[in-house]
Amino acid sequence: MNARASLAGTVQTFPATAGMTVVRDDDGLRVMADGAALLSLRPHGESMQLVVRDGLDHGRLSSAVAAMAEAAFAWSPSLDCLAVALDDSAAAAAVLRDGLAVARHGRLELLPDMVMQRRAGWLTDASRPAFPLSYVMTDGKRHPLRPPKPQGCVYSRFIPWLSETINFRVVDIEQDLPWVHKWLNDPRVDAFWSEAGDLDKHRHYLARLLADAHMLPLVGCFGDRPFGYFELYWAKENRIAPFYDAGDYDRGWHVIVGEDAFRGRRFITAWLPSLMHYMFLDDARTERIVGEPAAAHVQQLRNLDRAGFARIKNFDFPHKRATLVMLLRERFFGDRLWQPAADEVQR
Repeated sequence: MNARASLAGTVQTFPATAGMTVVRDDDGLRVMADGAALLSLRPHGESMQLVVRDGLDHGRLSSAVAAMAEAAFAWSPSLDCLAVALDDSAAAAAVLRDGLAVARHGRLELLPDMVMQRRAGWLTDASRPAFPLSYVMTDGKRHPLRPPKPQGCVYSRFIPWLSETINFRVVDIEQDLPWVHKWLNDPRVDAFWSEAGDLDKHRHYLARLLADAHMLPLVGCFGDRPFGYFELYWAKENRIAPFYDAGDYDRGWHVIVGEDAFRGRRFITAWLPSLMHYMFLDDARTERIVGEPAAAHVQQLRNLDRAGFARIKNFDFPHKRATLVMLLRERFFGDRLWQPAADEVQR
């Protein structure tokens, strides 16, 4: 698709990372911060010209280009690449070095799957290096030593079809216990989780997970409104490991959407791919995300089908009949599964 045609349109704004906002109008795109344009993307003949503010350091440049590309691909989901001309050779070298673009035919081509794998756009602690590989034993299982757990907000992403920001934060027991307690006692949730109980039970439940190196409990929020609870786990140390050939960095998850106001396809298409995005970004060695929903949970399985998960097999846990589902990194980024099909957000 022609980039110039697909990016033209009425004025729109896209809040991005590091205090930047992307503005789109008939003149192209501008990345704004503190009331000034950091860079702009302007029509130039049949192509697009990237113009960078004088004196912009390369770190800020990469963040601005990433913000521009995220907004462009969100506004134009069918755009396969964003081809731009950039006359500043040093700036072009920085964009190439940071994995934002490839050089082809004398121009820069920004590709959506590359842009969305940069950690800096969405992770709160994006500068954290990959944790060194060192094997340990836990309960007779050999697995990589896991990094110390993060604290606070770990991921944030603007959802254009909701005009809202989703974020995930690590559970804080004092702050989040009332929410988790309420949700675990919901009869609809308890039918699958079987964890209903009093506040003291749920306080100990969360404390045990926070102390477990292979688990990460999160609360999801739209803006400042909590809507769900998530448990992420490293599959190698988890109860799922005996049922398939678990990789060192395979990751899995459990979910509760606790607030009725946030149910439905418009919200699932926001929180589900955002959670997968976080897990793939958190460690670049994670190639697969797995799950083990109850085989009888028909609606959840349908949601996972739409989200790109493959159903591998059914198997028996001691407490339930489960379906092993799996999502590959290559599938997620190659098929742009962080954004829904055009008809998905209307439901």
